[in-house]
Amino acid sequence: MIIPKLAFRNLIGNGTKTWLNALVLSFSFVAIIWGQSLFEGMDKEMSKVTIDQEAGGGQYWAGAFDPFDPMTIDDAPKTIPAELAVETSSGRAAPILIVSGTIYPKGRMVPALLKGVDPDQAVLKLPFDRLRGAAGDIPGLIGARMAKNTGLSKGDTVTVRWRDASGTFDAADIEIVEIFQTQVQTVDVGQIWIPLKALQGMTGRTGKATIVTMPAGTAPRTYPEWSFQGHDVLLKDIKNFVQAKSVGFSIFYLTLMAMALLAIFNTQILSIWHRRREIGTLIALGMPRGRVIRLFTLEGTMLSLLAAAVGAVYGLPLLIYMAKHGWVLPAGQADSFGLALNQALYPAYSAGLVIVTILIVLAATTVVSFLPTRKIVTLKPTDALKGKWS
Repeated sequence: MIIPKLAFRNLIGNGTKTWLNALVLSFSFVAIIWGQSLFEGMDKEMSKVTIDQEAGGGQYWAGAFDPFDPMTIDDAPKTIPAELAVETSSGRAAPILIVSGTIYPKGRMVPALLKGVDPDQAVLKLPFDRLRGAAGDIPGLIGARMAKNTGLSKGDTVTVRWRDASGTFDAADIEIVEIFQTQVQTVDVGQIWIPLKALQGMTGRTGKATIVTMPAGTAPRTYPEWSFQGHDVLLKDIKNFVQAKSVGFSIFYLTLMAMALLAIFNTQILSIWHRRREIGTLIALGMPRGRVIRLFTLEGTMLSLLAAAVGAVYGLPLLIYMAKHGWVLPAGQADSFGLALNQALYPAYSAGLVIVTILIVLAATTVVSFLPTRKIVTLKPTDALKGKWS
């Protein structure tokens, strides 16, 4: 018990120097926990809303369909397999037919994707039920971003032109029956949703679809001309974005950590230099050199624990505030990333993140505190008692 008592006494005895080092090191604790929890919260939020409104439990893609290759869209639709057709007819799966087209809002020509969806589907959490039972013109549903880009409002009628399965151009009027809000830009920008059967009839693709979105917990199966895409593919952009931002933010962590560890390293060197007579006395009285080294190393370890306590004093209220109110992005900033980002980012804290952060900082501080003590191994007690450093 003598080593911990001496270490604690020496640590507190350093006064202002100890508290400044603890304050700088506490910044690293708070920054790492806040930053990593923010990215974890972004990942969870974007993944959840994308699963709810687009990805579901996975998707079957028809033929050579590639959402990033416009040339594959019109040739991709295939007949829905019989087993999947049973699921879609009961609403347990959501078939989507995608056809490229052009709309003419207020005299302008705007390229758009026509997406046919079953209004009775129960997989995607979007207001597709508004497409059910509309009279007159073909009912259409657009997102708020699409409405802003085209100037369309609820109740407006817009002419749309497309090329059917035989390559013939055709046109019709679509009435905008609803404008919905969503974080997921890939179900909003440049798209008009209409009833699936209406789009199949308009384009001569009866019984065909481009995508079949499955509910959560779906086990992938193999169908001719259809390929299953899981969350590893559908959420890949989100994972890559979060990972890239997390790596970039790590530079900030490392800078703070380096400043704190450098301060601790310098403090340890000066402490050993100024306390060389004390070290010589301890060794002369019979204390093994290893225990003296442990004494100085333990001081650094205690400093990291003190820093964690200091960080909790001001960091805990800050982290609670961020969890409640979030980090609000500037107007329009969320949409600039092209992902399902919310206007306010909410961190997701976890006990594991806090524990791992404390252990990492504790280990780094212990190593930095140990390095200057290696000189004690070669120190002669007689020289140390005389104030020399051999």
